[in-house]
Amino acid sequence: MITIQNLTKYYGDFKAVDDISFDVYDGEILGFLGPNGAGKTTTLKMLTCYMPPTKGSIKYNDLDVSEDSMAIRKMIGYLPESAPLYEYMSVMEYLDHICDLREINGPRRKDRKDAMIETCGLTKMIGKNIGDLSKGYRQRVGIAQAMIHEPDIIILDEPTVGLDPNQIVEIRNLIKAVGKEKTVMLSTHILSEVEATCDRVIIVSSGEIVANGSPEKLRNEMAGKSQIHIELMGDAASAENAFGGLKGVHSVKRLSQGDAGSSRLDINVLKGYDLREAVFKAAVDTGLTILEMQQDKTNLEDVFRQLTKSQGG
Repeated sequence: MITIQNLTKYYGDFKAVDDISFDVYDGEILGFLGPNGAGKTTTLKMLTCYMPPTKGSIKYNDLDVSEDSMAIRKMIGYLPESAPLYEYMSVMEYLDHICDLREINGPRRKDRKDAMIETCGLTKMIGKNIGDLSKGYRQRVGIAQAMIHEPDIIILDEPTVGLDPNQIVEIRNLIKAVGKEKTVMLSTHILSEVEATCDRVIIVSSGEIVANGSPEKLRNEMAGKSQIHIELMGDAASAENAFGGLKGVHSVKRLSQGDAGSSRLDINVLKGYDLREAVFKAAVDTGLTILEMQQDKTNLEDVFRQLTKSQGG
């Protein structure tokens, strides 16, 4: 487990990270989320011993980054936002280079290279120069170098930035597979990435933590009134009366009356209520036929915008 307490970082007079405390638990995929300039990359650089904190402490189990940085570096795999890849090397040459740096020798060397080639889907790319690879495959090579020494913890800074939708899905699936065996901390500002990948989310804004919990927990905590969009056959006035009397309904708005006898309505629902079943039963009791029903839910993007709007996120 990683324990971060009162972590603070100044650049001159500018406070990039402001007295934050949190834990990263064994075996979880943690999303570290925030707008540009929120302090995400600075925090990761301190966690990976790339730079020291101005104040506060970071401990990996019983090891402290201020005293045991070399031991900690052996425990972690790190993919920076701009992956440090040598474009003139082939993929195989680069993996050999990383094995040299990580002192991976003997039979284990071949085993680890083979494992990374398989895990990261690099079989067809091993003879190609890194400079000739697509952005997606470069990210795969970067993840391979972060994992080749079998670290307990993998820290990824914006691993899908600049990728196309297909590449994002590929890297997302790779991260989820890795997360079944390792602790993963993932920095990003792509909301769909967090919802699809992470067990827990920490949102930072202006260097401070503004939320910490599962995506579902944050959605529930930040949810306000929701809406049920409904299309039905039958008298619209009867529908308004039937739905308006349900507990938890704030208001009912008729949107349109179709020529074929269909109507569209929006039912505004108070926080904490899920009225889909009650709406269906009320429609049946009133002799109405529901053609379509859809409920809007607060998503992580809504939560993110509410929590980071002071930074302009």
